[in-house]
Amino acid sequence: MQDKHMNILYWIAMVALLGYFAYIRGWILTDFESITPQQAQTLLQDDNVTLLDVRTALEFDREHIKDAKLLPLNLLKENLTELEDIKKKKILVYCHSGSRSIKASRILKANGFIPINLKGGILQWKSDGFSVVK
Repeated sequence: MQDKHMNILYWIAMVALLGYFAYIRGWILTDFESITPQQAQTLLQDDNVTLLDVRTALEFDREHIKDAKLLPLNLLKENLTELEDIKKKKILVYCHSGSRSIKASRILKANGFIPINLKGGILQWKSDGFSVVK
């Protein structure tokens, strides 16, 4: 009987872990769009889009996508007023690989902004052949 309970607890833990992973990767429970670098490149031709880098200043200084505005994730909540002038614009959010930009997009959406997440972050951007500023 004890083995049966352990088995059930194991599967509950595995499902919870899978659910958590799917949530942080933005595969579930997102109320904003995630787009590929190719789609982002097209979207950036529109003047009604702001490109937001939520990585650290050090990462940004090493390389970033041209015309990106830096606002690190750890400073985002307390600095949303810096973005008030673009509240009605779409905000294309990116980070290194896509996890921080999911978190940032959730924060932005909860505060009335229109975020769009860049799938795979700057890593995918470069992998797909798009240039960065160094």
